[in-house]
Amino acid sequence: MSDRRPSGPATPRRPGSRRPAAGRPFRTVRSVLVGVLTGAILVASAIPASAAPAPPPNPTDTQIGAARSEQDAAAAEVGRIAGLVATAEAELERVGVLAEAAGTAYMLAEEALLQAQERAAQTAAELQAAAAAVGAAEARIATFSHDSYINGPALSATAALLDSSGPGELIQRAALLSYVADNQIDVLGALEVAKVAQANADSSARAARDEMAVAEEAAQAAKERADGQLAVQQGAYEQVASQKAAYDQQLQAAQIHLLELQGARNAYDQWVAQRAAEEAAARAAAEKAARDAANARNNAASGGGGGGGGGGGGGDYVQPAYGRVSSCYGARWGVTHYGVDIAAPVGTPIYAATSGVVKRAGAATGFGLAVYILGDDGAVTVYGHINDYFVTAGERVSAGEQIAEVGNRGQSTGPHLHFEVHTGGQLYSNQINPVPWLNNRGVYIGGCGG
Repeated sequence: MSDRRPSGPATPRRPGSRRPAAGRPFRTVRSVLVGVLTGAILVASAIPASAAPAPPPNPTDTQIGAARSEQDAAAAEVGRIAGLVATAEAELERVGVLAEAAGTAYMLAEEALLQAQERAAQTAAELQAAAAAVGAAEARIATFSHDSYINGPALSATAALLDSSGPGELIQRAALLSYVADNQIDVLGALEVAKVAQANADSSARAARDEMAVAEEAAQAAKERADGQLAVQQGAYEQVASQKAAYDQQLQAAQIHLLELQGARNAYDQWVAQRAAEEAAARAAAEKAARDAANARNNAASGGGGGGGGGGGGGDYVQPAYGRVSSCYGARWGVTHYGVDIAAPVGTPIYAATSGVVKRAGAATGFGLAVYILGDDGAVTVYGHINDYFVTAGERVSAGEQIAEVGNRGQSTGPHLHFEVHTGGQLYSNQINPVPWLNNRGVYIGGCGG
C-alpha cells in the first residue's frame, strides 16, 4: 500500500445522495419533447397561408387512450417492483449489519485465542523451569543423604568441606550442608508443592487455550454463515433491482409514446386553429374589399383614404467524512451496530477526526480495509469499509488530515464510511455512540439525534 497522501480541499465537498430522485429521467424526457413540439408548432405558425402546409397526422382518441393505459400499467408495475426493491434493500442492510457484527465477534475471539496461547506458552516455560529447580534440589539432597549414610553427618560434612576448591566454595558448601541438614524435609515438600501448583496452572492455561480455540472456530463458522447470507441477499437485491431497471425503461418508453401522440394531437389542433384563423382573415379581407368597393361607387366624385396604425411595442476535532447518515449506533436485529455510517460516493475523502497515532491500517475482517487511530485524548477512532488509505501504522496524523477515501469493501451494502469510537485505548472493544462523542466536541453530523 502506498503511503501517498493527497492534499485535501480547502472546503470539503459534500456529495449528493446515492440514488437519483425518482422520476427525474422522465421529467427530462417530457421537457425535451415538449420543447421540440412547441418549436414545431411555432415554426408551423410562421408559415404563410399561401404555402398551404399539409395537415399533420391526427392520432385518434383510441390511440391516445391506449397509450395512456399502457403508461398507467407500466407505472403500476414500476411501483410494485419498487416496493420489492425497498424490501430487498432493507433485508440487505439487516444481513449486512449481522455480518459486520459476526466479523467483529470473530476478531475478538481471535484476539482472545492469541492471548490464551501466550499465557499457555508462558506457564509451560515456568513449569519447565520449576521442574529443573526441583530436579537440581533433589540431586543435591540425594548426594548429601548418600554421604551422610556412608560416612555419617560429621564425616560427610568434613569430606565435603575438604573437597572444596577454594575458600569461596568452602563457605558455600558449609552453608548448604547446614541448611540441608536442618531443612531437607521441608525443602523437598515445598518444592513438590510448587511443582504441583505450577502444573495445575499450566493445565488451566492449556484448557483456556483450547476453550478459546473452540470459541474462535464457532465465531468463524458464524461469520461464514453471515457472509453467505449476505451474498445470497445481495444477489436477490441485484435481481429485483435489475427487474426494476427494465420496468423503468418500459415506463419511459410508454411515456415517450404517449407524449408523441399527445404532441401530434396538439400540433394538429394548432394546424386546425391556424387554418380557421386564416379563413377568418380571408373572409374579413373580402368583406372589407366589398365595403371599400361599395363606398367607392357611392363616392365616385371624391377620393377616400385613411389609414390606421398600431404600435406595440477548523479545530481539535473534525467531521470524518461528508455525506448522508445512513445508519446509526444501536441495537439492530438482535445485534449491536457499533458505529455510524456516512453514505458517500467511492473516493470521497476521509479525514482524521482527531490528532493521534495510526495503530493499524490495512485489511480488517468485516471492514475489508480499515484504519485505527489512537487519539491524543486516549480514544480510538475506526474508519471502516474504505476504498484506499494513505497512512501507515506508527505514523502521526493531525485532525482534518486526509487518511483514506470512502469505499465499498467488506460486508458493505453500498459505498459509505463506518465510523466507530472506542474508549480506553481499546482497538476492538469499549465501543461508544460516536454521534454524542462528536457533538460534545463541537462536530455535528446530524441524522442520528445524539
